[in-house]
This record gives sequence, C-alpha cells and structure tokens, in this order.
Amino acid sequence: MACSTSSLILEADGSSGQSSVSVMRGSSWAAYPSLAMSAPLSRRTFVAGLAAAGASLPLSRSLSRLGAALPAAAAPTPAPTRAPFKKATSLGMVGDGATLLDKFELLKELGFDGIELDSPNGLDNAEVVAARDATGLTIHGVVDSVHWGKPFSHPDAAVRAEGVAGLRTALRDAKEYGAGTVLVVPAVVNKQVSYAAAWELSIREIRKTVPLAEELDVKIAIENVWNNFLLSPLEMRRFLEAFESDHVGAYFDVGNVVRYAWPEHWIEALGDKILRIHVKEYSRQKQNDEGLWKGFQAELMEGDCDWPAVMKALKIEGYDGWFTAEVGGGGRDRLAFLAERMDRILSS
Repeated sequence: MACSTSSLILEADGSSGQSSVSVMRGSSWAAYPSLAMSAPLSRRTFVAGLAAAGASLPLSRSLSRLGAALPAAAAPTPAPTRAPFKKATSLGMVGDGATLLDKFELLKELGFDGIELDSPNGLDNAEVVAARDATGLTIHGVVDSVHWGKPFSHPDAAVRAEGVAGLRTALRDAKEYGAGTVLVVPAVVNKQVSYAAAWELSIREIRKTVPLAEELDVKIAIENVWNNFLLSPLEMRRFLEAFESDHVGAYFDVGNVVRYAWPEHWIEALGDKILRIHVKEYSRQKQNDEGLWKGFQAELMEGDCDWPAVMKALKIEGYDGWFTAEVGGGGRDRLAFLAERMDRILSS
C-alpha cells in the first residue's frame, strides 16, 4: 500500500500498527524519506496516551464536585506503555547441565526470562515442554537449523524443497513449544547465485510456508546476516513487505551491521517490522587489527555498538519484545556475566 506524503497531522494506520505526526510510517518502504518530516509515535504509545487521558476524566469531575482544585502544574502520571524487556539466550550457549531440565533451571536461576531452540533438532518435544513447564522459562523462539545448508536460494529445486520442509518443521515445533517466532536466513548470494536470483527464489520458497505460519500464529523472522544479501535496511523492509503478511518480519541482529552501518539507523527504517533482537557486539578496531571475523570477539559493551542509541531507537519504535544473546557461551560464571551485561544494555 503506497503512502501519501501529504497526509495531515495525526493518522493511525491499522494495517501497520503505527501512528504518526503529519506523515504515515510503515506502509511503504518507498515513502521512507518522508519520515524525517515528523516524529513517529508507536501505536502502543498513541493508544496508551488516549487511555490515560480518558481514565483521568472521572477523577477530575469527582474532585470538582467536592470543591477541590488540581494544582496548576500537576499532570497525570502516564500509564506504562511497554512491558519490561525480556532477555534470553540460546540452548547451544548453555555449557553446564547434564539434562535439558538442568539447563533450563540454570538459566532461570541466573535471571534469564527465556531461551531459543534450534529446529529440526532431534529433541523429544515432550521433554522440552516438560522442562519449560517445570521452570517457567519461556521458549520464545526457534531457529531454523537447515537454512544455511538448504538455502531457499539454492539453484537446485530439490535442495530448496528440503529447506521449505525444514522451515515447516520449525514452525510446527515452535507452536508446540509455545514460541512466537522462527528465525530464518532467507538466502545466500555467492558466485553461483546472483542477487536477483536469490531475491526471486527466496521470496517464492518462503512464501510457500506463510499460510502455515498464519494458521499456527507463529511468525517468520528474517535475520540480517553476512550472506551478501539484504545489505540495506530499506531493501530489507521492501523484502519483508513482498510477503504481504504480518506473519513475516525482521529478526534484527545488532552486531551484524556494525561493520558497515549504525544499528539505530536500521531500527528506524525497519520500525514495526522488528519481531526480535539479537544481542552481540562488534569491534571495528579488532576488525582492522586482527581480521574481519575477530570483530565479533569483543565482549558485550566493549565494542562499537552504541547501546544507548540502540535502546533509544527501539523505544521510539515501540519495541517491547525479546533480546537474545548470540555470543560465546559457557558455564554458570560465563552465563552470569552475560546476564549482567544484558541487564546493563537493556537499562541503558
């Protein structure tokens, strides 16, 4: 749906879930330059503000009837608009614990709110659900475990079909676990697979799974990774909009863009398409001194991710979802360190 750049004052877009001053946001990637004309309000903030204003009226009338006057400078305390941020890690990062239940219990004890699992995974789903229920640790997401080996952009149709089957399995597992998303790497561009082919093939193949995602109410979360594809946030938003479904969105990895961009700019462009956040660090200094991939070896809050700017941008967009660490894991001490660093990031 195209966006008019002459939209007036305050509008709410029911399809995108966004409200804005003077210019709509989120309906079309092509209208993105108009965003500089106004300060966007998330729909959550817009609705919560109306609710807070409406709730104050009966109290004001009652005080008036009693002859009481509100102080001239007083203002009603705004109602909270966001739930507290939630932090998680992946099962593969948990080095301690002999059983699945042990690992879940450790994460819960250390203050993590949730966990991500791979799928297809070979796990007993009954055991997974039992560990979840016994600990209260939320399985908030699932990671498609075959998208690199069976990419949706592969020249061989049989390989692409295996990739589609793997995603369908991940969606069904996510539903059984109570998870809300499945992380997906959409394509791989290389010497044998052109950018244009990757675009066309990945949209065609992933689109085959959208009806199942909608039926199960599990969202497909496309991650930005080093796959030589979706190299700008506007392009990524256009890619997501091609599916014409609110069950396809972005899994934004903060650290993955630091080498060539600024995460807060991506957040501004992706806006309400963001479903999940991956927390990792990247150091341009390590990249320059030690090599490209060494940049990821910086500890959280010790690289070039401007976390206060990231958190500010997410709050502006009304994001209130999950933050999942994707860094080197380990035992209790390592996980406790990561939990503390994530707490500092989320409160920045």
